Amino acid sequence: MANEVSFQPDLYQGTASYYDRFRLSYPDTMLTDLSRRTRPSGRGRLLDLACGTGQLAFPLRDRFAEVWAVDAEFDMTHAIRAKAAATEGASHVRAVTAKAEELDMDAGSVELIVIGNAFHRLRRDLVAQRALTWLEPGGYLALCWSTSPWAGPLDWQQAFGSLLRRWQEALGATSRIPSGAEEQRQADPDQDVLSRAGFDPADRHQFAVEHRWTINELAGHVRSTSFLPPSVLADRAPEFDVDLMTELSPYVIDGHLTETVSFAYDLVHKPAPAAS
Repeated sequence: MANEVSFQPDLYQGTASYYDRFRLSYPDTMLTDLSRRTRPSGRGRLLDLACGTGQLAFPLRDRFAEVWAVDAEFDMTHAIRAKAAATEGASHVRAVTAKAEELDMDAGSVELIVIGNAFHRLRRDLVAQRALTWLEPGGYLALCWSTSPWAGPLDWQQAFGSLLRRWQEALGATSRIPSGAEEQRQADPDQDVLSRAGFDPADRHQFAVEHRWTINELAGHVRSTSFLPPSVLADRAPEFDVDLMTELSPYVIDGHLTETVSFAYDLVHKPAPAAS
């Protein structure tokens, strides 16, 4: 779409250490299912676009001969390089600092592309078209997702969401999420974007996992976001932590706040050429 909403660059600057520590890992059941459906050869290339600190690149790395972990934020790719150097069997993980829309990648050179919780932040039509070009015939693209702890129906999640909105307004951070972004995505769903680019229809595969948070972990998770990162909380971070503790403590049971996290991936593939 010509009027696609644009997110500002550098929204995640300074979040990498929190992102790596407090973002939830994709469950093994989901990654095993993804591998079963995409059947990596063990000789191909994985491309993790908008990769964060490698939440998909690292657990999938042993299925591929080469892994490209690509993110526009230098802090994220710096963390990838450090993790690859410190992790056994990760020497083939290559960190690349680049926007997905500007990445230089050979046509037909990728077996699987994964995008975790980030496709909506990219220029979707352009990235979908480029992804189709990068994939080998029959290659796959997986859009991977997970729900956020402030977006659920539980009382503590509702209180958490209200607190975050209050702090966004107090710190003048509401514009960090572009107005109309979610409405545009609903009007032009990801599946339609992928179909326009030439992918086959998407299949969604979902996995529910119970997770128990401490309030301190939720405070760290907030600092991994683009809307209330450390640069926005700044010198009011201690005040935020006190407010968070006060708001959520009444809901704590045995030291934790429990939710059911919904993980999912939407899987499409590049059609193979018709037999002559």
